[in-house]
Amino acid sequence: MSNSLKARLKAGEIGLNAWSVLPSTYVAEALARTGWDSVTIDLQHGLHDYASMAACIQAMQATPITPLARTPWNEPGVIGRVLDAGAWGLICPMINTAADARALADACFYPPLGRRSNGPIRAGGYGGQASYQSIANGEVLILPQVETLEAVTNIEAILDTPGLSGIYVGPSDLGFSMGLAPKLDREEPEILRIYEGLIEQTARRGLVAGIHNLTPAYAARMANMGFTFLTAANDLDLLTQGGRAAWRATREAAGERAAP
Repeated sequence: MSNSLKARLKAGEIGLNAWSVLPSTYVAEALARTGWDSVTIDLQHGLHDYASMAACIQAMQATPITPLARTPWNEPGVIGRVLDAGAWGLICPMINTAADARALADACFYPPLGRRSNGPIRAGGYGGQASYQSIANGEVLILPQVETLEAVTNIEAILDTPGLSGIYVGPSDLGFSMGLAPKLDREEPEILRIYEGLIEQTARRGLVAGIHNLTPAYAARMANMGFTFLTAANDLDLLTQGGRAAWRATREAAGERAAP
């Protein structure tokens, strides 16, 4: 078995990613059936813990989707457990230096490329006839999150770290680190110039340029700009936006004016 998302990205195709913050296997299963290339389970700012992450990966495994996870931090014990549970890759927050990037790669790869401990309790079943350990180093997708001005300054050293698949931009914290309001779907010219530089640096190395977005329209704009891995929605936003739209449509159809 192989990582279909990684293969798609290597072929130069866009990867569309959904985001899971709700610790519900039913929600994760439903989200996985809606056509996304991957779903990322958020262990940093989402409501997931390790058990809900593992259960949601199980729920999604009946679909062709690629399960990913965002770890709480660059901590090797957590990273190993996420991969052991069956995530095909991970997004790791606050990677600011080459040393941070090297520590991330070490935690993700089995020897001789890294220091990941052997014990793929669920992921071991992915190998089929070959052992999981023989395919893991080549199939795991590793995306350090670039979300500070320090990381932007060090981007060439980060990208030159062996084994990394690319980067994943966190616009909210990036702006925050620059003294701007923390938000997604940014329009500041200085931020857009940073994006252009990050895209150029990743493209030069044949690596993935990913970014977190608030809306599908902005995600599409970022794809046209050159990003190749795009988060366009999370389960909670889809639920609340769909619920509000249904409520508003019903009110208006019934002849009552909906509140703003």
